[in-house]
Amino acid sequence: MTTLTHAGPAPASDVDSKAAWIRLWIALAIGTIGSVGMWSFVVVLPAVQTDFGVGRGEASLPFTLTMIGFGVGGILMGRLADRFGVILPIVAGAICLGAGYVLSGMAANLWQFALAQGLVGLGSSGSFGPIMSDISHWFARRRGIAVAIASCGNYLSGVIWPPLVQYFISTQGWRPTQTAIGIICIVSMLPLSLLMRRSAPAHPAGHGGAAAAAAGQRDSLGVSANTLMVLLFIAGIACCVAMSMPQVHIVAYCGDLGYGPARGAEMLSAMLGFGLISRIVCGMVADRIGGVATLLLSSVLQGVALTLYVFFDGLISLYVISALFGLFQGGLIPMYAILVRQFFAPSEVGTRLGIILMATLGGMALGGWMSGFIFDLTGSYRAAFLNGIGWNLINVTIIGWLLLRANRRSCRGSEVRPNSQLVP
Repeated sequence: MTTLTHAGPAPASDVDSKAAWIRLWIALAIGTIGSVGMWSFVVVLPAVQTDFGVGRGEASLPFTLTMIGFGVGGILMGRLADRFGVILPIVAGAICLGAGYVLSGMAANLWQFALAQGLVGLGSSGSFGPIMSDISHWFARRRGIAVAIASCGNYLSGVIWPPLVQYFISTQGWRPTQTAIGIICIVSMLPLSLLMRRSAPAHPAGHGGAAAAAAGQRDSLGVSANTLMVLLFIAGIACCVAMSMPQVHIVAYCGDLGYGPARGAEMLSAMLGFGLISRIVCGMVADRIGGVATLLLSSVLQGVALTLYVFFDGLISLYVISALFGLFQGGLIPMYAILVRQFFAPSEVGTRLGIILMATLGGMALGGWMSGFIFDLTGSYRAAFLNGIGWNLINVTIIGWLLLRANRRSCRGSEVRPNSQLVP
């Protein structure tokens, strides 16, 4: 087990070093391949619906199981990363991806396909949360931008994979395409995982000092660790129910409007491409104004983009709004990773981040199903967009409250400290 999981810890001097940056780019490559499980079903949804002869709501069920698999896997994989290092979740994730895609290509009915997609989601979780938590230990001064880059594998995957999947579905069929994706994940991710064998460096303050510092920062919000976890968990669900409407249903939405699924796949690709820009920018902003303020800003802008979807449905308008949506919401998920690294002990980052990522993926699962259900009830996606806006307001309220508390306590502290100097 030791040989597989790590090659010994890196020295503390490797924090923010050239070796850390090289590791970051390897992590980005692994995340780009492994995150295919997040996006391939969005493209295959119309073909699966036609093949199995089911409604839009039923056809959205496999995506729900994918997100559940991703969410539960985030906790399991995060725990493995905390105990054994990042290589074990990457290897386990690659194997689950390969098996899940091959089984989904062989599915005889929707339920078999949905269960296989749950395994796909479990596999993708090994190359997302554990990678972000691992990279957070390798950087201190540039942690915001580093974690943001690591998270970009998820969106870069969304830029690269959907057009390729759409092309091969139209030329080869969806079943051979699913099988081919599984094989690609196995043969590419396993060799790359060997380059991540080195354990994270120990920070100069040590885990005890770092844990105390994290507790002190959490106290600046005036909430306990459990309260903060619950608030972030609810916020994660809310923001991703809102996020799921365009990301899960944009291909089907374009088909309903008469633009065709290929246009929807292009919009999804543009959405996630601009999301890449957003993640990098938000990482830089977080290094300057903090993760809480950056998370609030991104959530407010996501609500603005969702509102635009309600009023405009022309082809050019949808391309523009989809790009704006990606630009506005791309920084949301990595901000949760930065908050976890900031406010909790380093030895708990993988597990706690996994729990919060489970909330965000649960939100995606709930939102993906809910939007399809609302469509089946109303025959339109307009009400589904309005539902997303409502959930987004919940996220804005929670994060805004945390930021307001932090600012108030900071102001009180600045008022008390000068007066305390007058006491002999």
